[in-house]
Amino acid sequence: MSHASMLKARRQHQKTRKLLDVAAKEAKRLAKQAAAGPVVKKEKVKKEKVKKEKVKTEKVKKVKLTKEELGRQDAKKSVAGAGKKGAS
Repeated sequence: MSHASMLKARRQHQKTRKLLDVAAKEAKRLAKQAAAGPVVKKEKVKKEKVKKEKVKTEKVKKVKLTKEELGRQDAKKSVAGAGKKGAS
């Protein structure tokens, strides 16, 4: 037997062995499916959409500050401004 024919025989043997292995795997898979029985699909349950209700918020009236409180705010601003760089 020449080297070329030996390699050819080896390739053929590998090809047939692969085909047999694939066929055996497929048969095994099909047998497993047949043993499991028919596939029962689960019904999908639709969730009800919950509508969000808008909560009405009450408007708060702005209270005007008294002259005394306005004076305090101005004093705070002037003290805070004096601490910064570049303030004159």
